[in-house]
Amino acid sequence: MQVLIDTKGRLDAALAHGVEELSRTRCQALIRAGAVELNGVPCTDPSHKVAPGDVLVVEVPPPVPANPEPQAIPLSVLYEDDALIVIDKPAGLVVHPAAGHSDGTLVNALLAHCGDSLSGIGGVMRPGIVHRLDKDTSGVMVVAKTDAAHHSLAAQFADHGRSGPLSRRYLALVWGEPRPSAGTIDRPLARHPSDRQRYAVREGGKRAVTHYETAALLGIASEIVCTLETGRTHQIRVHLADKGVPLIGDQVYGAGFATKASRLGPEAREAVAALGRQALHAGHLGFAHPSDGRTMEFDAPPPADYARLRDALASSEA
Repeated sequence: MQVLIDTKGRLDAALAHGVEELSRTRCQALIRAGAVELNGVPCTDPSHKVAPGDVLVVEVPPPVPANPEPQAIPLSVLYEDDALIVIDKPAGLVVHPAAGHSDGTLVNALLAHCGDSLSGIGGVMRPGIVHRLDKDTSGVMVVAKTDAAHHSLAAQFADHGRSGPLSRRYLALVWGEPRPSAGTIDRPLARHPSDRQRYAVREGGKRAVTHYETAALLGIASEIVCTLETGRTHQIRVHLADKGVPLIGDQVYGAGFATKASRLGPEAREAVAALGRQALHAGHLGFAHPSDGRTMEFDAPPPADYARLRDALASSEA
């Protein structure tokens, strides 16, 4: 595949811009693997500078079909019956196989836990998955175990709770204090114009609505509760960063606020460093059971790393 460069900058960014179906991470991997030539010369440095008029030739290997294998990964099960399973996903667990995460995912764990009943529901690579949480976000998830349950739950998530009991609430620790202390963020989201791994507030994007309220003021930080009206990728992370109160530990959308940790006490600084992820937890999920329509509600307390950081911030403020 040949790509004519029409912008200047890094090689990986230019390739991702020129070939929309390739993510920047995938481009970096191809470059390092020697699959990219720049003006007829192999180039293995993703940060190499390119200019308009340069010509790239990239050889993209054909995709390798893969079926996720069952893996005995422990699950924290909150509820389970013949139609569905509700789990408290730990931070660090990827939901389904993707580039860079071919195994060790929630799907691998579910295939081992549920057996053949899960296979093929909703697609081979994402069996039973009707919604997802980011790798580094912890909290409550529901997974379908039958086609009927998958159809019902998927429809509820697509409806965003407008005509049913679907509800999703998140706990978040953020830098700063949101103003006003409670409100609604109604800002459209789309892929970032230059980094396809990120999302951004952009006119013409998909409508995204996050309701929030401040639960506690913690000095230079706050704990807020977010309720989703829509469920876009990275929605809370982008909305809060756009409002000026990014998630603590978010290296993608809140990296510019990392120096705020230097203003904390020793215990709080250590807790921020130990978190190693964005401080976001899906604490509540409600939905109608696919079989009989009864309202199901599940709550999970935040994990130890989140709780430790919250307590340390509170102590630092005191």
